[in-house]
Amino acid sequence: VYFIHNRVDSIWSRAAMLQELVPQARIAVGHGQMGEAELERVLLSFMRRESDVFVCTTIVENGLDIPLANTMIIENAQNYGLSELYQLRGRVGRSNRRAYAYLLVPDDGELTEVARKRLAALKEFSDLGSGFKIAALDLELRGAGNLLGGEQHGHIASVGYETYVKLLEETARELRGETVLPELHSTLNLSLDIRIPPSYIAEEQQRLRAYKRIADAGEPEKAAALLEELADRYGPPPEPVRLLVEFSQLKSLAARCGIESIDRRAGAALLKFHPGAPIEPRRLMELVSSTPGAQFTPAGVLRIPLPQGDAAALLGFLRTLLESLLN
Repeated sequence: VYFIHNRVDSIWSRAAMLQELVPQARIAVGHGQMGEAELERVLLSFMRRESDVFVCTTIVENGLDIPLANTMIIENAQNYGLSELYQLRGRVGRSNRRAYAYLLVPDDGELTEVARKRLAALKEFSDLGSGFKIAALDLELRGAGNLLGGEQHGHIASVGYETYVKLLEETARELRGETVLPELHSTLNLSLDIRIPPSYIAEEQQRLRAYKRIADAGEPEKAAALLEELADRYGPPPEPVRLLVEFSQLKSLAARCGIESIDRRAGAALLKFHPGAPIEPRRLMELVSSTPGAQFTPAGVLRIPLPQGDAAALLGFLRTLLESLLN
């Protein structure tokens, strides 16, 4: 039997009270402030059935698998989070024996509305695979927090500086009432073989770093500055490098247009639009009506015939097309 008492300063007195209630029970005590060797000894004695009741804190929440333990009693269950209660409950019922989890709440005070919802949810979601439902409801009850205000949570180091700045900009735009478009990572399958030649950047790590810089240079100003930097370090960029920068700009432009993917098939480009794409339907209809062979399907796919030409001509054509849709 697990008896969860999550207060180290009073856990021994609680164990003594239980010993008085059940004199024949062999009781062991464990908590996170005990020494490693001592805690290991107590746990092993519980696993070997040398003790009957394990009075402990929430240290048993994760990573403990004792099939013979089939009963858990959680004291003051109203003070625990929903996900924490779900994890604790999962410590029992790990064999073919019927398991029991008793959630004790004080009878001398009213439970808060959130606490009632937590306990009701734990009672309702008891089937196999209920973890996601529990997590979703826990998020709803606690709230997701925000970057600006009194409900901040987490640290900038956990997401990285660039992601933090991006999230901060999106949050600020939402607070200003501006429309924040869904972030898209457009996929371009144009059957082009464009890469940084090893003869231009010989060292592999520097070449990989250049690929990362080019992928982030979606804006024209960033692209121009990057080309200047590459020319200063490695000499004038060859045509494949310039095409790679052009490809990165096209990908960024496609994301701004709300295009999920661009595929090159049978002499045509297939542009798959996101349902929330910021493109006026009128512009699409004008483009389809004025372009021979163009089609727009109900699935949100625009088919545009491609002109003959090399990689530079293809990228230039698609860039002009997307700019006309966006402007």
